Amino acid sequence: MDIIDRCFSRRTVEDILSALEIEAKNSKDDWISTTLQSLKKASPMSLKISLRSIREGRLQGVGQCLVREYIMVCHFMRGEVSKDFIEWNPSKLEQISDEMVDCYFSKVDDEEWEDLKLPPRSNLPAHAIAKL
Repeated sequence: MDIIDRCFSRRTVEDILSALEIEAKNSKDDWISTTLQSLKKASPMSLKISLRSIREGRLQGVGQCLVREYIMVCHFMRGEVSKDFIEWNPSKLEQISDEMVDCYFSKVDDEEWEDLKLPPRSNLPAHAIAKL
């Protein structure tokens, strides 16, 4: 668990990969090398989007997470931001700017796409509503 905390608490995907590479050199645990290889094969854009989504989600309630995920999926479905998942473009982590990732988290600017509106949950106790 210490290795996971040391590596995955890093600020960026690049820093996480670098920490895993250091751990792989100093440890004989197969999971480290396997994880490192899996991450290196993954879409660079998806890695950055996923890390940001996970980090934001830690501080949000379920309702906010659902809205964030909905916005991300809308951008993917519209194909307006990147064809990254067809052809990895950009193909390297260092080519992906924060602004490029921000696009996936911004409101969809199209009248035909509606925001996700969760129904009010007034029948729940106040402490439960705060979590939604």
